[in-house]
Amino acid sequence: MAFWKSTAAIVKGMLTTLKHTTRKAETVQYPEVKKPVAPTYRGRHRLHKTKMEVDGAVIEVERCIGCHLCAAACPSQAIYVEAADNDPKNPSSPGERFAVHYEINMLRCIFCGFCEEACPVDAIKLGSEYELADVDRHALVYTKSMLLEPEKYAPKGQYHADVDGQHRSKKPIIFDVKLDPNKDLDTVYKTHHPLGATLAQMADGSTARSQRSASQQHNGRGPTADVPALSRRS
Repeated sequence: MAFWKSTAAIVKGMLTTLKHTTRKAETVQYPEVKKPVAPTYRGRHRLHKTKMEVDGAVIEVERCIGCHLCAAACPSQAIYVEAADNDPKNPSSPGERFAVHYEINMLRCIFCGFCEEACPVDAIKLGSEYELADVDRHALVYTKSMLLEPEKYAPKGQYHADVDGQHRSKKPIIFDVKLDPNKDLDTVYKTHHPLGATLAQMADGSTARSQRSASQQHNGRGPTADVPALSRRS
């Protein structure tokens, strides 16, 4: 019985092989010709923009509000965000804050898409660009300019217009002219809009909040206070 089952499996496998020998070969002349990737493909990241009205004028601003949720969600710690307060008269984003520095280390990124899912304002999205090989390690650390306008600032070997724009209609750069807080921004960030010149916004730079007393005590004791002496490094 086992003999006939094994023979039937071999015959079935050979028939599958013979069936494919009569098919026309699907050869793509890569890299001159590139097959389109799936709409849900997670390739190189891109920071998107939107438009908002300020003093009666419609201006283009960055969607990123510097909330750091993408960096917090990144399992490989590949994202670095440094935020600052917006200038109410000349805002850089629709929120109270904006990203002064936004960097993604592509060498560490695992393209999981967690940053895209965590972003409450759809600022960061993974596109269809997959040709990211380079000979310079520094070229694989993307700055905010490279993420906002890769066609201008991304390394030449890492930008291909025929691939980068495949799903632009589904992941657009520019959204509605005027933000609808009930539809566009996440409910948590509805009120994140400059209402006037606050003390933080008038300051020369952003200041960190003071440490909690528990943190001060822990830092005063040192980071290895709870580690046994035998387990500490010399």
